[in-house]
Amino acid sequence: MDKSYTPHAIEQERYRRWEEQGLFTPQPGGESFCIMLPPPNVTGSLHMGHAFQCTIMDALTRWRRMQGRDTLWQPGVDHAGIATQMVVERRLAAEGRSRHDMGREAFVDAVWEWKNQSGDTIGNQLRRLGASVDWEHHCFTMDEPLSEAVRTVFVKLFEDGLIYRGKRLVNWDPDLRTALSDLEVLSEEENGRLWHIRYPRADGRGDVVVATTRPETMLGDSAVAVSPEDPRYTDLVGQELELPLSGRTIPVIADEYVDPEFGTGCVKITPAHDFNDYEVGQRHDLALINVLNPDATINDNAPEAYRGLDRFEARKQIVAELEKLGLLEKVQDHKMMVPRGDRSGSVVEPYLTDQWYVKIAPLAEPAIEAVETGAIRFVPENWDKTYYAWMHNIEDWCISRQLWWGHRIPAWYDAEGGIHVGMDEADARARSGLDDSVVLSQDEDVLDTWFSSALWPFTTLGWPEQTDRLERFYPTSVLVTGFDIIFFWVARMIMMGLRFQDDVPFSTVYIHGLIRDGQGQKMSKSKGNVLDPLDLIDGIGLDELVAKRTAGLMQPHMAPAIEKATRKEFPHGIPAFGTDALRFTFASLATTGRDIRFDLGRIEGYRNFCNKLWNAARYVLGQTEGKQIASAADAEAHLGAVDRWINARLDQALTEVDQHLETFRLDLAAQSLYDFTWNEYCDWYLEFSKSALNNGTAEQQAATRFTLLSVLERLLRAAHPVIPFITEEIWQRLRQPLGLEGESIMNQRYPVPAEADEATATAVAEVEWLKSLVQGVRQIRSELDLPPSKMLPLWFQGGNEEDRSRQAHFETLLAHMARVEDFQWQDDDVDSSSCAVALVDGLRLLIPLEGLVDVNAELERLNRQLEKQKTDLAKSRGKLGNKKFVAGAPEAVVEQERQRLAAHESSVEQLLEQIRRMESMRD
Repeated sequence: MDKSYTPHAIEQERYRRWEEQGLFTPQPGGESFCIMLPPPNVTGSLHMGHAFQCTIMDALTRWRRMQGRDTLWQPGVDHAGIATQMVVERRLAAEGRSRHDMGREAFVDAVWEWKNQSGDTIGNQLRRLGASVDWEHHCFTMDEPLSEAVRTVFVKLFEDGLIYRGKRLVNWDPDLRTALSDLEVLSEEENGRLWHIRYPRADGRGDVVVATTRPETMLGDSAVAVSPEDPRYTDLVGQELELPLSGRTIPVIADEYVDPEFGTGCVKITPAHDFNDYEVGQRHDLALINVLNPDATINDNAPEAYRGLDRFEARKQIVAELEKLGLLEKVQDHKMMVPRGDRSGSVVEPYLTDQWYVKIAPLAEPAIEAVETGAIRFVPENWDKTYYAWMHNIEDWCISRQLWWGHRIPAWYDAEGGIHVGMDEADARARSGLDDSVVLSQDEDVLDTWFSSALWPFTTLGWPEQTDRLERFYPTSVLVTGFDIIFFWVARMIMMGLRFQDDVPFSTVYIHGLIRDGQGQKMSKSKGNVLDPLDLIDGIGLDELVAKRTAGLMQPHMAPAIEKATRKEFPHGIPAFGTDALRFTFASLATTGRDIRFDLGRIEGYRNFCNKLWNAARYVLGQTEGKQIASAADAEAHLGAVDRWINARLDQALTEVDQHLETFRLDLAAQSLYDFTWNEYCDWYLEFSKSALNNGTAEQQAATRFTLLSVLERLLRAAHPVIPFITEEIWQRLRQPLGLEGESIMNQRYPVPAEADEATATAVAEVEWLKSLVQGVRQIRSELDLPPSKMLPLWFQGGNEEDRSRQAHFETLLAHMARVEDFQWQDDDVDSSSCAVALVDGLRLLIPLEGLVDVNAELERLNRQLEKQKTDLAKSRGKLGNKKFVAGAPEAVVEQERQRLAAHESSVEQLLEQIRRMESMRD
């Protein structure tokens, strides 16, 4: 084996072999286990959230596969309507063309051409992450079999009266000129203004002041509302107001929606341009006056002076006119949440338009019941409350988008506006009884991307055909996803699965947290704090990292600040950590929390873990190659206590890991693997083995070599789901000495812990006793600053016959591990004041210090350390005693200072104890 572990020399070649050997293909026979990959956008690349999610899904998939389950991890990508159309339109714009120049058919062909030529970016990234997906059945939401399934569902829902066309408010992107889902709208706080406008009373008896952040929408006002509990306006309700600039009058209405404490207590109601106002308008039967065109210019429903103006230009003119008329009372600076399209960056408008809707209540009822009855469970359980809150307040689903790329709505219109739905035009004619003389035109809109995604668990398995895969793998086993799409995707899959498969789409929904940066901030391109998982795997130089973070910013003025922050955080760029270190980091972060902080310190620690495992394997192979290795049966007859102990410790770790994976606690599973590997196997057993290999009989040496190999091999199988590359690489080297069959570690059964017997329990107790002695001596050595190489005399006092028997049995091991000699048992009345003492239950360990330590020099050293710790302790107490610091500093900084305080307090306590000991020796 190479001296050091170099991931880049191993990972891609190892994955290529796995894929060539078909090791990711489901193997019939065992109980089925299926996970659906949430389909990423075809336009994109995988970010840290994807990589985190991928690690969880792959770990569960590999674990179940090694348990002998018929395992499918179904991959695929989403056609991403808006995102993909924007990418291709930008390419056309660079060539001086637009989609309108080309026409719809040619544009769609151009999108397909881009998709086929752009390469499988996401697929390649999934391979780099080690994803063991079934590539043979990779799906794309626009593939014809899935498109046919989408049309089938639309037609069936329409025939069942669950799809209809209606005019309602939607999120409207005026740049893209399409409706958006809530998930495609990003609302962030921005600096704005609040205009206070006077609306004169029609009877001439004064006016009413209302406040608005969007003065241009007043042209579509239908009323002014007040609270029915507000005594200031009781007499005003039912009166008419003059709507400035419009020549119209509007009524004053009373509605519970109005907060009398906010502003003047009077609120303008614009039902066609505000979601809350729309609801008020429905309750009071107010007119819906839309004053915007699809591109957010003012339309013909507004006064002539403003028609054709951009909404923001109209705002300026309206404000100026109000000021001229004396109707602008005041203007205030105002921080507010501004909704913008996540793709265009344009301010989104609530917009009244004709759209297609799914009547959702009949679908929601059984979906709620599925969770209430336990047919579907959320992990962690508390997410079911979020699910219920959304589902009990669900509204009809707008499924149409004004795009060209996507599943075109299978509906046709006749000259009178009659709607005819079918799988294609011929089918629509047949269903409506129309002959070819009736001219039909197809609806221009496409379906919301979430519509086809809602069908993902069964359409990817071949539905509407009743395929073998559908029978084997539906319902799927577990869905792994973030909490931000419980409603947009999870709930809709449940509704559609129950409707079209008469069964839930999955039995468990595992909700993970969202990856944030080390300061707890959301990772976003605008903040310049995004990390690319492949940069963590392969490494990236500082200049290249800066260039990536500052390229294509929506707000270019942020580039200098982002560059400065990046250079400060990563002065030398990002080193290459390898996939396994990244995956182990993600596994360790997979807690039940909502937010997950990622920092490079952790991944560096887990890279060290991979190196530790690699070096352990080098040691084991170096001690076993070309040497006698006992068979399992022969080894059993000659196993020493430490051999039985390490096997028992591994069995305990395996039990823990299995329990944690069953309950989706990958963080705890990773911790159990880490603790056993680093602390038990590497730090203790490998050191124990040196004594047996140097001093044992030939049979004992052969048994120890077998234990070194067999424990390592079982450990590799246990860790493989989390760190697949390094475990496969080492396992391949163990095949020959252990006579293992199978082409890959993936073919091996996941290790099962053995039942503990009496001999094992005795061995565990004995070795834990031995470890306590070694740790006691090491603690004394550390406190007295004695070099590890120096041999120390070791005396014993107290204890019992079992302690004496164990000391005699483990004398050679104890001498090797603790670097001690001159073992003596002292009577209880022997003076130990000149000895350093450690206690192990009722046994006292004594290290005579005469000739070992210069007491005066040691006291000087300890007092210098004590003064430094006291100074640091005072600084830390001063900081935390400063109310401004505690209140104003970030919580992470305050918490870090609290940890420093605790560490200083502990150090002072330990140093005082050591000084007391030294002074007692001098006396």
